[in-house]
Amino acid sequence: MANEVSQETMMFRFGAEENKAERIIRGVCASMEKKGYNPINQMVGYLLSGDPTYVTSYEDARNNIRQLERDEILEELIRAYLGKRP
Repeated sequence: MANEVSQETMMFRFGAEENKAERIIRGVCASMEKKGYNPINQMVGYLLSGDPTYVTSYEDARNNIRQLERDEILEELIRAYLGKRP
């Protein structure tokens, strides 16, 4: 029965992606703080508008945050808030 298909659901986890998102978000927020910006206000502006100019270009933060989709950022923030790690 080599062609038999399993009926069990397989789970696939993107553990490295969450770590990448967390690393980028923390790095971008640190860069904004170093430049004197409030990272919470700036990230909210970016997430609501999609305008990358809310994020400083200092330390390449603007390019770094654009490596993530806004929904990925929101997912990571909610996961961190709720304390849920995969």
